[in-house]
Amino acid sequence: MNINLNYFDAHNHLQDLRLTPFRSKIVVEISAAGIKSMVVNASSQEDWQDVLELARSHQWIVPAFGLHPWYLESATPKWRTNLEDLLDAIPSTIGEIGLDRRKRGLDFEKQLEFFRIQLEIAGERDLSTSIHCIDAWGALLSALTTSKIPERGFLLHSYGGSIELIPSLTKLGAFFSFPGSYLNETKIAKLATFKHIALERILIETDAPDQLLPIELDSYNLTSHDLRLNHPSNIIAVYKGLASALNISLEKLCEQVEKNYRSLFGNCMRS
Repeated sequence: MNINLNYFDAHNHLQDLRLTPFRSKIVVEISAAGIKSMVVNASSQEDWQDVLELARSHQWIVPAFGLHPWYLESATPKWRTNLEDLLDAIPSTIGEIGLDRRKRGLDFEKQLEFFRIQLEIAGERDLSTSIHCIDAWGALLSALTTSKIPERGFLLHSYGGSIELIPSLTKLGAFFSFPGSYLNETKIAKLATFKHIALERILIETDAPDQLLPIELDSYNLTSHDLRLNHPSNIIAVYKGLASALNISLEKLCEQVEKNYRSLFGNCMRS
């Protein structure tokens, strides 16, 4: 472990119920690993309070509140008011929001409606937002170009779009987040995409407890009901894997990613 290097996890779900039995241990290991800050993203209105409580307990957490496209049906009529109340209550960002055409049974027009509203809130408050996009890049680009978006930029969580889209998205203010799952052999094409992104636009994430790294890179052996879960402290292995793929030093990657993270989330950091 490189104790003199600082690590930043741009996107995870530390509040996820699957992590509940391990959370106290995870928090201790996060501090020991040299992780200076992480963005903990809500997914639905039901877990907003959990994210808030975690953030109030740990200064190094940047809370993100939003409605993920998979969970829009559980939103209450007062969801927007509740969201804005949370944004007023603690320095925070918006996430995880987005568009998804792959998952069956989702109303895409409803996704667009909720996405545009949340993007508008982010633009009005100049808050970065963490965006989920799967098989909906045309619709995403259209929404971004026709909506008020935050001047500080936005995060494309686990970027899975094409190389050709990178210049247009960068011009709009995108940062592109790299997850540990892209270090698996089956994801080699997605890993290669990041060689076409300017280093000044790259962030790194675990998406814990999801997006597992190759098992040989997972140092934490976190399992629940015989299922392996991703530990936020695996962010160090993700940094090392990306540095190797980009053929740059770990020190250089850490230095630039910290600058990028502070540029995007600095107004919400409390430590």
